[in-house]
Amino acid sequence: MARRFVAILAGLLVVASAFAQVADRRPLQFRDTTEDARFRDLTHELRCVMCQNQSIADSDAQIAVDLRREILRLMRDGRSDEEIRRFLVDRYGEFVLYRPNVGPATWLLWFGPLAVLLAGGAVVWRIVRERSARPGATPVDPDSGEW
Repeated sequence: MARRFVAILAGLLVVASAFAQVADRRPLQFRDTTEDARFRDLTHELRCVMCQNQSIADSDAQIAVDLRREILRLMRDGRSDEEIRRFLVDRYGEFVLYRPNVGPATWLLWFGPLAVLLAGGAVVWRIVRERSARPGATPVDPDSGEW
């Protein structure tokens, strides 16, 4: 009985996949070069939520194709670039932006590298200070050729 159920389920999945939505890969048509330039600028500064290291403009993932069509639709509806970015952030989070806004949720992202650099500099400064303050430590003579 279980084998028959699994076989029926597998058959249904095969049939369902035949009716799956095929991606619309037709190239987008722009009204003029201004619309094209605005679209390209906007899609190059937004990250594909599936690929993570590609912009929406560069990704071939289905979600990027859908987002490109959605962005063009929003542009034609009269939305500003900021409104389109806000729409995508509301839907996918700050991750969709290559340059996320500075705020409490992104402070570590923006200031973390600086904090690590300052901490490393403090550690190096402290080690050098402690070594030079040891009794019996001889200063290095740069002309001696020995370190």
